[in-house]
Amino acid sequence: MKLITAIIKPFKLEEVRAALMDGGVQGMTVTEVRGFGRQKGQAETYRSAEYNFNLVPKLMIEIVVEDEDAARLVDCIMQAAHTGCIGDGKIFVTGISQAIRIRTGEMNETAL
Repeated sequence: MKLITAIIKPFKLEEVRAALMDGGVQGMTVTEVRGFGRQKGQAETYRSAEYNFNLVPKLMIEIVVEDEDAARLVDCIMQAAHTGCIGDGKIFVTGISQAIRIRTGEMNETAL
């Protein structure tokens, strides 16, 4: 099993969610996060004053999938989250050694 963690722009959530649902994903976790990468934050102007924000708001999506589905679902996320502008985000894929559904006690792929 693989854990796919994607950091995306907030306005892309619905497109990414729809792409993952079309790809067969049955559940996902979404967390509001803040951070920075190469863009080093952002500047905004409010009432003629410029404010610098060191941490940019993003969304973190986490899904656990079977090994054979990981590459296809990463591609779904990449296509749906892409804007071509700086700050599109990152995707991380890590291995999962065990998954357990608390309600039933099902383990690993059956728990997904």
